[in-house]
Amino acid sequence: MSQISQQQSLEQKRAARAWECVADVRDNHKAFRKDYGSLARSAPADIQSNGLGQTLAFWRAKGKDEHKAIYAHVTDWIKKQMSVTQPDLLIWVMSQASTDQYRQATAEAMAFLSWLKRFAEAELGEEKK
Repeated sequence: MSQISQQQSLEQKRAARAWECVADVRDNHKAFRKDYGSLARSAPADIQSNGLGQTLAFWRAKGKDEHKAIYAHVTDWIKKQMSVTQPDLLIWVMSQASTDQYRQATAEAMAFLSWLKRFAEAELGEEKK
């Protein structure tokens, strides 16, 4: 398989998983749908400005349902893609990940979140009247 088709396949997997996450919030979590949408839209900039570890720590500390959801979505995706066995991604980032693994996790989070952001903008915006 060529690198281009492997890359497309990974992009398709990111898109499919991001769609599942946003659709779940849209269909099953009306109480925090709008807040999750706002959080998803700002997440890439938050990681760019503050780093993956600090952004994960912030989401976890906030404890609101929308923060818990995006934390779980990003955590599940990165752990699967990087074969992380540590149950808590934040613990892995802080204490076990090498510099290269941290960079790779950050890049993967940004790529996943670009899809999540797009779908959140399309599906979790203002209610249509």
